[in-house]
Amino acid sequence: MVTRRVGAPETMIRFVLSPDDGVVPDIRRKLPGRGVWVDGTAASIAAAVKKRAFARGFKAQVVVSETLPEQVEALLRQAALQRLAFAHKAGLVTRGFEKVKAALATGQVCGLICAADGAPDGRRKVEALAKNAFDLHNKMTVVDVFDSAELERTLGRERVVHAALAIGRLSELFILDAARLRVYLFGGTHDETHPDQPDELRFAGPIAI
Repeated sequence: MVTRRVGAPETMIRFVLSPDDGVVPDIRRKLPGRGVWVDGTAASIAAAVKKRAFARGFKAQVVVSETLPEQVEALLRQAALQRLAFAHKAGLVTRGFEKVKAALATGQVCGLICAADGAPDGRRKVEALAKNAFDLHNKMTVVDVFDSAELERTLGRERVVHAALAIGRLSELFILDAARLRVYLFGGTHDETHPDQPDELRFAGPIAI
């Protein structure tokens, strides 16, 4: 049974109502109106849909799609990849194994990206380089929730398997967004506070599921 849990906003997903009373995910927590919050995992949102918790949370008849968990995942992916695209445009992303290796030697890397469908031996090599240089693996800054096709569409290069993130605000924001997606998919905890905080006057609290 999923129970009421009070958590920081960055660990939860906010939902608002559309004009036609549809339940809409507010991934960036900026849409107007009263919102309700659900623990930020796919399992919790699926339980909220199944148990009709949104109607109780909004105290109204609402329209909830059965595919709401999948919609939230797609939006989380889109938001994170958009942030990665901004980092790329700012010159903070280095692609390809040899270039990543060279970037690690500079000491100006804050995170790695390894395609989810990349070869395991390639990932082990690049993680070993990072661990020796900056202990990135132990700091959980290896992003591995996107496949090579998603990275290719975002970074504009065929078969992107490995990339390095240079130190910078956009890199940090992407890492936080990717961590949020990982928790959504697999569960776990958030180690960082996301800077996109909601208007506390609109915070309606979590809903019991």
